[in-house]
Amino acid sequence: MTQATPPRWTREQFDADIAHAIELFREERLQEPLEQYLGAFDSYRNAVENLIEGSIDLTNLQADAAQLVTQDDLLVAVRYLASPAISEDDLKVLADVASLTPSQLKKKPEDARRVVDTVLMALDRNRFPWVTENRVPTAAERYAAIIATTALVATQRVQTDRRSSAKNEQEEAVAIYLESIGMARDDPRRVATVSDLPSRGHFCREAEFGTRKADLIVSLWDGRGMPIECKVSNSSTNSVKRINNDAAVKAKIWIDEFGRLGTIPVAVISGVFKAHNLMSAQNDGLTIIWAHNLAALGAFIESTRA
Repeated sequence: MTQATPPRWTREQFDADIAHAIELFREERLQEPLEQYLGAFDSYRNAVENLIEGSIDLTNLQADAAQLVTQDDLLVAVRYLASPAISEDDLKVLADVASLTPSQLKKKPEDARRVVDTVLMALDRNRFPWVTENRVPTAAERYAAIIATTALVATQRVQTDRRSSAKNEQEEAVAIYLESIGMARDDPRRVATVSDLPSRGHFCREAEFGTRKADLIVSLWDGRGMPIECKVSNSSTNSVKRINNDAAVKAKIWIDEFGRLGTIPVAVISGVFKAHNLMSAQNDGLTIIWAHNLAALGAFIESTRA
């Protein structure tokens, strides 16, 4: 029996879908509510003000390290005193501490001091000129430092939340679509071999498929496994990482592990991509489906009933 083949797209078809996806990206990005940023700004402004006031304009930051960095919101503010801000992972390495959790820093005040010392070595002298000049800040300097630091924290938090929520929303949108075409949702399960797949016509959310994790795992009607990766890209440069260095690499591994007759690796994508990167990923065995055209996914799944 001839197996149904997944869709493959021409360069011209990719170009048309890319233009449509970019237009959708623009609409979503420009319509994103300002309230998300304003809410983050209000929340972290309190933390930044408390940090600066509580440390007497940062002059007691080292002496009071154990009290200041053992509060989550104040630790975030401390990391953003540096320029550029220091991530939690980098800070653990630079300060040589095993953990940045409040409970651990309370147990090890010497770790808290090393955290503060590390940040102060990278202190932004433009925002906090009075620290290096060993003087009291003017009211204008203090206000400007608070606003600038808060804006940095809020902007980064909104960007991080946006990336995370976009991917999660896309995964759930695919799951809801699969249910709408008659597939049943199961609990996540590890799929080491084809025999571990959900029942035909069933799928599950994020789980191990072979030696790599897939965002969704679908058991097609003909018994083949279809691991799906959801990829959202906000730039053509970023798309290389998402589609070629991640999804396409996984596709090769899955095909090696399950065989071309046993698996159909899929990437559901949205955002900004380059056609030649998509063509390359498709040639590597990855089936490309646009989030704005899930009907193409449904048509292929339905064709596996025959």
